[in-house]
Amino acid sequence: MPNSFVKFETSKGPILIEVFESEAPITAANFIEYVKSGFYDGTIFHRVIPGFVVQGGGMVPGMEQKATRSPIINEAAKAPKNARGTLSMARTMAPDSATSQFFINLVDNRSLDFRGPGPGAGYCVFGKVIEGMEAVDAMAKVKTARRPPHVDVPVEDIVLVSARVVEQPRA
Repeated sequence: MPNSFVKFETSKGPILIEVFESEAPITAANFIEYVKSGFYDGTIFHRVIPGFVVQGGGMVPGMEQKATRSPIINEAAKAPKNARGTLSMARTMAPDSATSQFFINLVDNRSLDFRGPGPGAGYCVFGKVIEGMEAVDAMAKVKTARRPPHVDVPVEDIVLVSARVVEQPRA
């Protein structure tokens, strides 16, 4: 089965993502369903940690959390590594708690890879930026502040204007 592709239009520029449907089928299907429903349109990248990740997919301007579907199981055990440019599901401390939020790795984050059940459950990689990493890197350079109870919140919103499934890019 060929992978799907998703294009983000963000306030920092376009980002093209290849979604790993074979490696993380449940996670990929969950992400694609959120994309197709328009869920991500108008959300913000609400957490930016330079040298680590940029996170989005669940908050709207004003740091209001959107209602999500039920959590999915964590497929990190069989997923690719958390390398620079990969997308992973954000979750709570509970391994099977991911819903809509995701993060883009700014560097190789091996500490987020699967190391075993329980606390080492890891974070499931389900895609990779194939074009537009410069937009992601621009996100990493914004000024952030505390916005209790949140930290590392961009002072000016980084908006995910739209997310759409697109045709496979031509080589």
